[in-house]
Amino acid sequence: MPTVAEIMVAAFRRHGVTDVFGQSLPSAFFLAAEKAGIRQIPYRTENAGGAMADAFARVSNRIALVGAQNGPAATLLVPPLAEAMKASSPVIAIVQEVPVSQRGRNAFQEFDHVALFASCTKWVKQLDDPTRINDYVDMAVTIATTGRPGPVALLVPRDVLLMDVEQTEVIARTSQMGGFPLDRSRPDGARVVEAAKLLAEAVSPLIVAGGGVHLSGAVKALGQLQELSGIPVATTNMGKGAVSETHELSLGVIGNALGAKAPNYLTRPLVEDADVVLFVGTRTNENGTDAWKLFPRDATYIHLDVDGVEIGRNYQAVRLVGDARLGLEDIIAELGKIDLTRRDQSRPCAASRIALAKTAAAVDVEQLRANQPSNKLTPQYVMSILNEHLKADDIAVADASYSTLWMSNYLTAKSAGQRFISPRGLAGLGWGLPMAMGAQAAFPDKRVVCISGDGGYGHVWAEMEAAVRSNQPIVSVLLNNSILGFQKHAELNSFSEFTTAIPFSPVDHAAIARAVGAQASRVTTPAELETALKAAFSGSQFFLIEVITDADSYPAIAAWDSNPPETIR
Repeated sequence: MPTVAEIMVAAFRRHGVTDVFGQSLPSAFFLAAEKAGIRQIPYRTENAGGAMADAFARVSNRIALVGAQNGPAATLLVPPLAEAMKASSPVIAIVQEVPVSQRGRNAFQEFDHVALFASCTKWVKQLDDPTRINDYVDMAVTIATTGRPGPVALLVPRDVLLMDVEQTEVIARTSQMGGFPLDRSRPDGARVVEAAKLLAEAVSPLIVAGGGVHLSGAVKALGQLQELSGIPVATTNMGKGAVSETHELSLGVIGNALGAKAPNYLTRPLVEDADVVLFVGTRTNENGTDAWKLFPRDATYIHLDVDGVEIGRNYQAVRLVGDARLGLEDIIAELGKIDLTRRDQSRPCAASRIALAKTAAAVDVEQLRANQPSNKLTPQYVMSILNEHLKADDIAVADASYSTLWMSNYLTAKSAGQRFISPRGLAGLGWGLPMAMGAQAAFPDKRVVCISGDGGYGHVWAEMEAAVRSNQPIVSVLLNNSILGFQKHAELNSFSEFTTAIPFSPVDHAAIARAVGAQASRVTTPAELETALKAAFSGSQFFLIEVITDADSYPAIAAWDSNPPETIR
């Protein structure tokens, strides 16, 4: 008779699972998984393992599994599951529990995991009944992938995993629900008609695409709407890549990244002057809206989202509750029935304004590169050079904080659907490298490039060894300014001083990388940067490029325009 662990593994295989992130616990589960052909992708810390699973799910549109021991190991899954909850990522955590017979007796590492995971998952379930394992797995997968995707936690007592179970089901289960969205729903037809009319008749409409466009697989539909309607499209940080940023009607990333020094700053009037705004798959959160100050108060808003709770949270809107792809397709169909003369007439003007902004940005980048000192690299310069090496089918991943903004502002989405992954659900520092590892696990044949700062990298140095062990050829670009950059500049902006925790002691990250078997280069000049990038992009091993950067550089954060940190040092 099969054990509970073996039945669980078979159920997940039925749902398309081929990989699981782990550190060998729960042992019975992982031993059964590897015997069944499921690949275990190792992590060094559960915090990083959860982030790997999150990125895997985001780029593959499949559920991602991560395993952990009970007690302290389980508690380390809370941060990445919270990120997955906010980012709508269907991660399934398999957490070992103490044996049922020892429950409530202060068994080793016993903890109330139901309460622990209640706030950071869609569903938590203890698997106490060995005869219902298929039911529990199917429920977990369904809950993770239907509606707004999100994480779930399955708690499996160690003794239950080892139990032999007689198979009593007469008809073998064949349902496969590991891809998402599992259930697509269309928004209300009358509201779609209303939205299409508003877009057709608007003077200066705008579309804002969030991460939900990627999760829904709505990239093609969004591009069709952009082309048919002639409406400019901007994205949030998580929506970056939903449209090609080389398209004449693409503004790039807006929100808190649209400060006065942003390459696409001159597109800001197109946002501020919009009279009709269509939000697609976005939470309209603080960073995506520049603290809710970017969009005009008197505009008319349309919001398409699978989660009706997000619609109207910050902007009263025409409510289009449903799948992003189906909703966009319905809008396109309605626009096909409407006179689009106004849209056709307004397109050249919008395209011209965007072209002027992009031309100005290109000039700024050329000046930046021409004025780059030979011994003091800026992150802006580094990213402009990296952008030349990045191909349209490469995956870019950035850590939270400054790294995300460097990626959003200076790397170009060269094709619709290109993925740019960052932890913007809760924006936890240190998840850049593990997210790159998760993306690489999902697509072993794609080039994955990771951008991190030394502040965040210090959280996850050990994961370089796991990446080397898994033969992941990630190009990891580490911007080392020897400070907590955002924290320093935020404190200068708010208090005109900063604390003693800001500066770091010198760290040779390249030496750490080489010590765990990775390729590495420490870069201080433009020539060294170019040499290192060529070596990394042509290689087939994990390659760390540690770039010593200017500590005074900071991204174009709009909130700091009126009080730049450099004016108050």
